[in-house]
Amino acid sequence: GKEKPYYLSSDHRYFLCQKLTGFAFFFPKQPKGRKMVPGDLAQQQSDTLLPWRQHQSPNGLRRQKRDWVIPPINVPENSRGPFPQQLVRIRSDKDKEIHIRYSITGVGADQPPMEVFSIDPVSGRMYVTRPMDREERASYHLRAHAVDMNGNKVENPIDLYIYVIDMNDNRPEFINQVYNGSVDEGSKPGTYVMTVTANDADDSTTANGMVRYRIVTQTPQSPSQNMFTINSETGDIVTVAAGLDREKVQQYIVIVQATDMEGNLNYGLSNTATAIISVTDVNDNPPEFTTSTYSGEVPENRVEVVVANLTVMDRDQPHSPNWNAIYRIISGDPSGHFTIRTDPVTNEGMVTVVKAVDYEMNRAFMLTVMVSNQAPLASGIQMSFQSTAGVTISVTDVNEAPYFPTNHKLIRLEEGVPTGTVLTTFSAVDPDRFMQQAVRYSKLSDPANWLNINATNGQITTAAVLDRESDYIKNNVYEATFLAADNGIPPASGTGTLQIYLIDINDNAPELLPKEAQICEKPNLNVINITAADADMDPNVGPFVFELPSVPSAVRKNWTITRLNGDYAQLSLRIMYLEAGVYDVPIIVTDSGNPPLYNTSVIKVKVCPCDENGDCTTIGAVAAAGLGTGAIIAILICIIILLTMVLLFVVWMKRREKERHTKQLLIDPEDDVRDNILKYDEEGGGEEDQDYDLSQLQQPETMDHVLNKTPGVRRVDERPIGAEPQYPIRPVIPHPGDIGDFINEGLRAADNDPTAPPYDSLLVFDYEGSGSTAGSVSSLNSSSSGDQDYDYLNDWGPRFKKLADMYGGGEED
Repeated sequence: GKEKPYYLSSDHRYFLCQKLTGFAFFFPKQPKGRKMVPGDLAQQQSDTLLPWRQHQSPNGLRRQKRDWVIPPINVPENSRGPFPQQLVRIRSDKDKEIHIRYSITGVGADQPPMEVFSIDPVSGRMYVTRPMDREERASYHLRAHAVDMNGNKVENPIDLYIYVIDMNDNRPEFINQVYNGSVDEGSKPGTYVMTVTANDADDSTTANGMVRYRIVTQTPQSPSQNMFTINSETGDIVTVAAGLDREKVQQYIVIVQATDMEGNLNYGLSNTATAIISVTDVNDNPPEFTTSTYSGEVPENRVEVVVANLTVMDRDQPHSPNWNAIYRIISGDPSGHFTIRTDPVTNEGMVTVVKAVDYEMNRAFMLTVMVSNQAPLASGIQMSFQSTAGVTISVTDVNEAPYFPTNHKLIRLEEGVPTGTVLTTFSAVDPDRFMQQAVRYSKLSDPANWLNINATNGQITTAAVLDRESDYIKNNVYEATFLAADNGIPPASGTGTLQIYLIDINDNAPELLPKEAQICEKPNLNVINITAADADMDPNVGPFVFELPSVPSAVRKNWTITRLNGDYAQLSLRIMYLEAGVYDVPIIVTDSGNPPLYNTSVIKVKVCPCDENGDCTTIGAVAAAGLGTGAIIAILICIIILLTMVLLFVVWMKRREKERHTKQLLIDPEDDVRDNILKYDEEGGGEEDQDYDLSQLQQPETMDHVLNKTPGVRRVDERPIGAEPQYPIRPVIPHPGDIGDFINEGLRAADNDPTAPPYDSLLVFDYEGSGSTAGSVSSLNSSSSGDQDYDYLNDWGPRFKKLADMYGGGEED
């Protein structure tokens, strides 16, 4: 419990704490006012910590003492070495009894960053192996361990805290290299502008990290070289002088310096940044006209025409509310003919006509205009007397079109007035009072061509009878358009519309409706409801009177009319039965006009037999159309007969077609020699006195003359004069079932051919093909020996008649 200080050296003071257990440790204390340098630690070999100590009592028992808290070890950053550099020595008082191995663990030892600190396992000396950087890591927490040679724990781990002592090795860094701020022109001194901020990575609790600000330069130095000041600790920039005027200086560039070591320029590190301060505009300059008077000219009756351009000057910031001009007409235009619009690009005022001016009413205008800004003037600023100006506008006369004072003009008259009636005078007025001009009239639109207009005075007369019931009338009104043109340069014209309301007269007789109807042949089953249509209007229409004429008498005898009301009546049969058919029933219809008009209309009534419901039956309707029952039956029978004949014809055609396709050959297909039966041309008469060219019977070398030869007989001799008969075309390959017909037909054609020559002739035969088995016929010749009886030639038919006459006559021939 008693503490005694022991001074072990002149450079360091050590406190030795003697406890009851005899435990003690040493730690250096740096003299006040002196900084630790790396050499101090290296020179102290006696910096020994004894954190572990056991006390043995007189009775032989050992009592474990509590661990001591080791003061932090301070290491300056950026040490130059040499490395490794000893920090402290750790030892246990058991190292005299056994061999002890020392080790350290924690961040900087066996954890990243690795091997920043090391310890000699035998002596317990702890070293730092490289320079420290406080900005990288400001402190380390290690644990020291003591074990025997077998790895058994000898002492409990002890905590070691190592702090890196800061040095001024970092300059202040501005967050932005360029700062932008603004301040209104005319601001009072002390007006806040902006804040700049710089950070120092060094320890902010020491002078190394304490930053101070100052303004180095200001550009431009107008109106004063010190227009702004800065708070040295916060970096707030405020105005310090009056006289900010955007129209003179729009922007200031201020260089700000930040220095650590509390702003000591001799020891501290510095950095600079740029502050750009824009002077914002306020409406402290009213707009002013560049001249006091303006003039312009406008033709009459024109709108949306720019008469004059008003120019102003405003020194405030262009295209801002403080610069944008607004123009107003304060006098000279009570009727509102003009307005002034602002050109968004040039800020000029465009005097524009919005309501047409009339030369005959106003030949000139004297306007007083005023200009102001879109934003109100700043406090204390008054409007300039140059913010008002005068505008003189001259109106030029142009040729105006004549106009009709009453347009549309409406007149009323009865329809049916005779042609040439004067209806009205539709005249126009020429507004050009100061011009002596004549007006001419003409028709522009007259759909029915009912009207004429006098070209000089506009008097309108009828050219035809006006009919209210015409298709050209809409709601009883007829509309026509007329043109009035002057003789000015250039000519001008105007149009006017005349509307004629036609009053109805009773000029249309009523028409019976409907035109056709049907009724049963027996009365009291149904009736026909009839009415009338009249093109006129009330009171020239109903109530109508319906009656039957007295001639012919059969009408009133067979029919009767019963009036239902003023517009409807019923037509029915008077007799008990009327034969079915179509009857023309005349009916007289009279309207209620003054005088009344009547019309005899004919209604076609179909009288037909009806069923129990009073509806015409189908047969009855046909009968009513004019055909009797017998005629209807005859028509139906004819239709059935016609359909039967068509059906039988179709069946017969199909049966014939089927027989042609199912008929079989009369011979066996293997013995079929149809391919060897060829049709030859006729050979003519005898050949006794002929010298034949047998080469014509040989197989030709080519087929060209055969292929190009047309069908039929080719003879080289002269043929008899006469028309050659037309023969039916014989099929080259006959149908298998018609062999017999084919042979018989060929035989009949040959026997009845009157052109068969009675003389010998050389014939050219069709080519039969190669490989003929026929032998040569060159040995054939006419026999001249002996007498023959040729009477049998008379039996060979008409083709041998000539030959029989030549040879069958006997000796006298």
